Amino acid sequence: MIAGHNWTKRFFYGNYFYGICAIGLSVECSLQLKLPLNNLFFYLSLFCATVLYYTHAYYIEISHQPQNKNERSVWYREHQKQITNSQLGLTLILGLLLLLQFNGLQPLFAQLPVFNWIILVIFGLIGAAYYKSLYPGWGNWGLRNNGLIKPFLIGWVWAGAVSFAPVFYYDLSHPGSTHTADLITWLLFFKNWLFISLLCILFDIKDYATDANQPLKTWVVKIGLRKTLFGLIIPIAFMSLGIYWVLAWLENFSLTRILFNTIPFILLITVSTQMHRRKSILYYLAIIDGLMLVKAICGALGMLGT
Repeated sequence: MIAGHNWTKRFFYGNYFYGICAIGLSVECSLQLKLPLNNLFFYLSLFCATVLYYTHAYYIEISHQPQNKNERSVWYREHQKQITNSQLGLTLILGLLLLLQFNGLQPLFAQLPVFNWIILVIFGLIGAAYYKSLYPGWGNWGLRNNGLIKPFLIGWVWAGAVSFAPVFYYDLSHPGSTHTADLITWLLFFKNWLFISLLCILFDIKDYATDANQPLKTWVVKIGLRKTLFGLIIPIAFMSLGIYWVLAWLENFSLTRILFNTIPFILLITVSTQMHRRKSILYYLAIIDGLMLVKAICGALGMLGT
C-alpha cells in the first residue's frame, strides 16, 4: 500500500499526469477538427515538454524557497536527485524526438503562412516569460508574479500547446493545409483557454492561506472564496458552455457530440460548489486537473459516429 502511494505521488507530483492530459487534449483537438492524428513522435514530444515545463517551477522553488513546507515542495526536496535525472533524461529524449520529427521538413517551413509563425512566436514568448527563473539577470518581472492574470496565462499556454500546436504541426507536415487559420480552430482554442483558466483559479484555492501573506494576490485572496466561486468561475463556465451551444447550433453538431462536450462543464460547476471544504493537494491534482483529461475523453467520445 505504501509503495503504491509513493508511485501515486511520483505520478502526480512529478507532473507525468499533466503530460497525459496534454496528449489527451491534443488528440481531442484533432478529432474535433476531423483531422488525422499526428505521428507518435509529436505526442511523445508534447508529453516530454509538458513534464519538463511544469517540473521546472517546483525544481527551482526548492532551491530559492527552502522554507516552503507544503507537501509537494517537501517531496521535491526529498527526491531532488530523481527529479534531476528525470529532467535530464526527458530533455535528451525531447531533443532526439524533435530531430526525428523535423528532419526532412525544413523545405516546408517557408511554405507556411506568416500568420502561423507569428502565432507560434507569441505562444513561445508568453510561455518563456511565465518563469522569471529562465532569465535570472532580467529582474523580478515574470508573468507568474501577477496572481490575477496568472491563471489566464497558464490557460493560454495550455490552449496553445493542445489546440494550436497539433494543427500547426499538421499544416507543416501537409503542404497546402491551412487549418491553423480556420474559425473552428480558434473557437476550440478559446473554449480550452477558458476551461483550463477556470481550473487554474480553482487550483489557487489550495494556497489561499499562503498567498494571503504574500505579494502574490490570487483571485480567491483578492475577492474571497465565495465571490471567486459564484461570481467568477461558475458564471464564466456557464458563459463558455453557452458559447459552445451557439457554435453547436450554427455548425449543426449532433446531439451526441453536444451532450458529451457538455459533461466537463457540468462537472466543473459541480466541483466548484464543493470547494468550500478543505481538500488535499492530491485532490486538486487528480480531481480538478483531472477534468482536463475528462474533457479530452468526452470530446473524443462525442466525435464517435459523426
